[in-house]
Amino acid sequence: MHIVFIGYGKTSQRVAKQLFAQGHQISTISRSPKTDPFAQHYVQDVHRLDLSTFAPIDWVYVLLSPEQSSVEGYQHTYVDSVAPIVAALRSHSVKKVVVVSSTRVYGEDAGQVIDDDSLIQPSDAQGSLLREMELRWQQAYPEQSVVIRPSGIYGDSVARMCKLAQNTTVYPNTHWSNRIHADDLAGFLTYLTQLQQHQPSYIVSNHQPLPLHEVLVWFQQQLELPRLSVQYPEQVSGKRLYATRLQQSGFQLQHTDCFQDYAALLAQQPR
Repeated sequence: MHIVFIGYGKTSQRVAKQLFAQGHQISTISRSPKTDPFAQHYVQDVHRLDLSTFAPIDWVYVLLSPEQSSVEGYQHTYVDSVAPIVAALRSHSVKKVVVVSSTRVYGEDAGQVIDDDSLIQPSDAQGSLLREMELRWQQAYPEQSVVIRPSGIYGDSVARMCKLAQNTTVYPNTHWSNRIHADDLAGFLTYLTQLQQHQPSYIVSNHQPLPLHEVLVWFQQQLELPRLSVQYPEQVSGKRLYATRLQQSGFQLQHTDCFQDYAALLAQQPR
């Protein structure tokens, strides 16, 4: 197949490399030049996209990220890009469009359990804009679109978590957090090409919701730092995510224990 990546960051790179190894033709579109030898790269603005010279496109992966996390950044990158991309794809008989969104579209914030059948109720402007993007893609490609909603992606670095562990002495409450290893996210995005039937959307998370303060305490133990205290442990926020459709698809996560992964990354840190 000829597979086109619209947006080419770290996740796209991982997926593209795997799909190339399976024998697919890969093209990428990004804001800046790329040099991976397994793909043909194009520098274009997605808001003025031109795919008229491309070989017939079979699959599309849309993985965009805003330059700023502001409401305006989300509107411009996620919502305003849909119409020009759809227009550019009209001359191609696309079989599938995989759009990476976020679990931010689930606005629950009191420790609720969320799975793929949960009602989607964004609670902030950015979540609402992501949901608007999803709906626009589903309207444009009601049969071909697949929406992917990853939770917090980890796996490249623990610098942020180490800094939080160093700077946190008091945590306000019990806040549920969720994560997916970058390799598992890329693996599932690649795995989609092997599925005969697709669900309209998938949560991608590792089935291991954890209170964030417990993760920080683990880092504090490893780094021999003072342990934080939780100010109001009975106050609960966040949500607990379960990727039920991913499980039903037959995909096997390779990273089900984030602490093993964190330990491996810590071992690589300079002492």
